[in-house]
Amino acid sequence: MTPTDGQPSAASPEKLAAVEVLDAQLSLLWRRARAVNHELTRSVHPDLEPAAYGLLSVLLNQGGMRLTELARRIGVGKPSVSRQITFLVELGLVRKDTDPRDGRAQIIELTETGHERMRSVLTGRQLAFHERLKDWDEDELTTFATLIAKLNASYAKKITTHP
Repeated sequence: MTPTDGQPSAASPEKLAAVEVLDAQLSLLWRRARAVNHELTRSVHPDLEPAAYGLLSVLLNQGGMRLTELARRIGVGKPSVSRQITFLVELGLVRKDTDPRDGRAQIIELTETGHERMRSVLTGRQLAFHERLKDWDEDELTTFATLIAKLNASYAKKITTHP
C-alpha cells in the first residue's frame, strides 16, 4: 500500500480493518451522542441550539473565559460563538463581566440559572450513562476511559499543531 491511495503505507491489513471497524463504531456512537445532545439541549431551553449547549458545557466544566478562548476551545469561529452568546445572555444562562486583567475585554460565564440547568442536565446524563454501563466491570470502564482519553489527546494534539 502506498500513501497515495489514502492509506498509511506501514499499516497491516489487520490494522486497517481494525481502524475501519473502530471508525464505524465511533460514527454510530457520535450519531447517538448527537441525538442525546439534542434532547439535553431542549431540556435546558426549548429554543436552544446544540451548538449553544456545547458552549454552556465548556463554561460549566472550564469556568468563565473570553469569547476568543471559548471559540478556540470548541473550534468554531468567533462570530458564530458571539451570536450564540448573545442568545444565551437573553435567556439568562450566561453573563458577560469585565475581565479584571483587561478592562477592555469581557469574561463570559454561567449565571446561577445557567449553572442550575446545566448541573441538572449533567445529573440526568450521568444517571443515564450509569444505566447503560451497569453491566460493565471496573476494569472495562477503566480501560475504555483510558483509551478514549488517548484518542482525545491525539485529537487535541492535532488541533494545537494545526489551528
